[in-house]
Amino acid sequence: MSRFASSGPSQRQLRVGEQVRAAITTVLQRGEIRDPLIEKTVIAISEVRMSPDLKIATAYVTPLGQTDHAPIVEALNKNARYIRKRVTPALRQMKYMPDLRFRDDTSFDNYQRIDELLRSPQVLRDLDRGEEDEQR
Repeated sequence: MSRFASSGPSQRQLRVGEQVRAAITTVLQRGEIRDPLIEKTVIAISEVRMSPDLKIATAYVTPLGQTDHAPIVEALNKNARYIRKRVTPALRQMKYMPDLRFRDDTSFDNYQRIDELLRSPQVLRDLDRGEEDEQR
């Protein structure tokens, strides 16, 4: 096992992922995709993860103001080849243009659940009890 092996993405994967994220965001902001679901939805791309060989880009998206994300994610995946063609000029320095995949980003839901837990009466009670112990 190499001493340089790491469990996380490489600097190159992170850099390329950010470039792909910016390119996809630009295409979405310009309204270049002719799909009714995508056109009428504001879509936030929180992260793009690149495969180690940089041939697959997985974009994590959140359709803002929508409760059901599945149809929008499905529409993005259906239009992935067209989006890939539209981002090519912005990524012309890459040897291979990555295949695009879109996934629902559930991290915002996780943050909201953690926030709700921290604001729950049980946690607040424990925090108040901890402050009383510190004052003694």
